[in-house]
Amino acid sequence: MSFQTLLYELDGPIATITLNRPDRLNTIVPPMPDELQAAVHAAIADAAVKVIVLRGAGRAFCAGFDFAGGFHHWDEGLTTDGEWDPGKDFVMATAPSVGPVPKFMSIWRSPKPVIAQVHGWCVGGGSDMALCADLVIASDDARIGTPYSRMWGCYLTGMWIYRLGLTRAKEHALTGRPLSGAEAAAVGLINKAVPFERLEAEVGEAALRLSSLPLSQLAAMKLVVNQAFENMGLASTQLIGPMLDGLMRNTPDARRFIELAEQEGVSAVVSERDRVFGDYSEAPSGEQPDPSHVIEPRSDGA
Repeated sequence: MSFQTLLYELDGPIATITLNRPDRLNTIVPPMPDELQAAVHAAIADAAVKVIVLRGAGRAFCAGFDFAGGFHHWDEGLTTDGEWDPGKDFVMATAPSVGPVPKFMSIWRSPKPVIAQVHGWCVGGGSDMALCADLVIASDDARIGTPYSRMWGCYLTGMWIYRLGLTRAKEHALTGRPLSGAEAAAVGLINKAVPFERLEAEVGEAALRLSSLPLSQLAAMKLVVNQAFENMGLASTQLIGPMLDGLMRNTPDARRFIELAEQEGVSAVVSERDRVFGDYSEAPSGEQPDPSHVIEPRSDGA
């Protein structure tokens, strides 16, 4: 199975989906959301697969939506005659057939358990994607956060809210402060953090343990837990979050932000955004992911 933005590999009962734009830190561009959903559906349809692993190639899981070049790769779904079209944005935010968030949620709705293997940067829309998984296992030095909390966005899948209690959710919603993998595990945002050298083995062992169980049992237990959170209003949260995201991408401050990114490069606006907080790209090197921690999947997929 061949894709433009990811790799799909099979190893017995385990299907591995690897985001594969390592030169761009696996940032999200079309058709990545469509291909992610297609790969998840392929694993669901394969009777031999019991568990899905989601990871990123190179030195990051996913650094969010790619807004280099003025975000114009999304123009078809967001603009008319070169201007932001709120009606199109509304459809893009909510329609299962076109919206990135509904496609991320194929992970949540898969009857087969999904394990997110997180290393390096897992930020913005990348964190929304990873937190749709059933289990999230990260390297200790990964950085998980939502820098869009400060500018140009809003919670998308809502998983930050549902995985954290009120106190923590408010703190991270208002500040966008990132967590290391170890910190994320300590506060219950993710399941576990391990040294990078152990990450692949840890995920593999977890996947094999799950694959030893009957698929019907896995599906039933996942469904009952998911339904409890659906009953808490997950769907309505996912309606308002992406709609607000569209508005937050088109305020005067946000337009200035994206214009500067287009003129001077993403690093310039990211530096300006994060300088006062001293984190993300402005953090000391010891508080950033180790750039030597790289995932190198097979180049041909499977």
